[in-house]
Amino acid sequence: MNIVVPTEEARMEEIKQKVIEGERLTKEDGLFLYQSDDLLTVGQLANLVNLRKNGKKVYFIQNMSLYFTNVCEAHCAFCHFRRDEGQEGAYTYTGEQMFEYIDKHYHPEMREFHITGGHNPHVPFEYYVDCLRALKQKYPSVTLKAHTAAEIEFFARISGLSYEEVLQTLMEAGLGTLTGGGAEILSERYRTKMGVGKATTDQWLEVQRVAHRLGLKTHATMLYGSIETLEERIQHMIYLRELQDETSGFLVFIPNAVQPASIKAGIKRRVSAFDDMRTIAVSRLMVDNIPHVKAYFINLGTQLTQMALTFGASDVHGTIIQEKISHAAGALSPEGLTKEELVWLIKGAGRIPVERDTFYNEVKVF
Repeated sequence: MNIVVPTEEARMEEIKQKVIEGERLTKEDGLFLYQSDDLLTVGQLANLVNLRKNGKKVYFIQNMSLYFTNVCEAHCAFCHFRRDEGQEGAYTYTGEQMFEYIDKHYHPEMREFHITGGHNPHVPFEYYVDCLRALKQKYPSVTLKAHTAAEIEFFARISGLSYEEVLQTLMEAGLGTLTGGGAEILSERYRTKMGVGKATTDQWLEVQRVAHRLGLKTHATMLYGSIETLEERIQHMIYLRELQDETSGFLVFIPNAVQPASIKAGIKRRVSAFDDMRTIAVSRLMVDNIPHVKAYFINLGTQLTQMALTFGASDVHGTIIQEKISHAAGALSPEGLTKEELVWLIKGAGRIPVERDTFYNEVKVF
């Protein structure tokens, strides 16, 4: 009996036919796409899927990143943002203390505050609630995109409340959606090895499940480029795909490249451009039921972000103003971009810039 071993070209053709016919890709398909030398075909397939979903529109938002505290009980190996209580550079701001910073940059077209920070065990859960309430009272028209699923698990732990009770309390204070962080790589091997001292894979997914059940539309990230295997990256995507099948609650998937410890780090310490483009493309192909894949210019840099728009990405994030977490490490990108720069970036890739709100409602097409 002859056993036919498919060539790489034949295997790619099988996957191409699946994509053309709208058939879901398997874990094995995803691994093949990651390992194939034919990056351009992978990109073309992802571009096809994205054009089906979103046409040539690429989205951005006028937003501002806020960080209430960098004090954190976790010691994740990849994080250079966190501080211990009392350590030089540690801070914990109240909502009112944030007003001075916000008012320097706020304008009437600002639509979102993107709020993340440390898991600070030295303040009660009420502190986080009060911060959101203060912001919502002063800026009622701005959506509060606040806290990761890992932070929600932390709040539940320090308050004794359930995930649902934590989320409901924050929603009553003004929470509009969760940020996508804290997922890193949804693998317990990875989380143990990298010292991810926060929510487990199951806990992160369960918080998202509860949030979706309560009516929140949320975000999901993946932090790639350190010790994870390609199988773990693909499994991460499948976990999100399965939850999206169940809840339809995710708005966007954001694959983020890990940053080196220092801005002076050499190129061998950075994720390659090939890996960045391949990950954007494989994400679009594997996570077939989340509407958007984001090319986050903070992690990719502006030029690769532009390239990513033909590799399956349909979102470039937003103005940000001053990003701190990636820039506490070795990010080489700008800390923020203006609306005009984002429009230029998108048009330069032959796409149609669309200003959006947090929930992808269109504000203006350029």
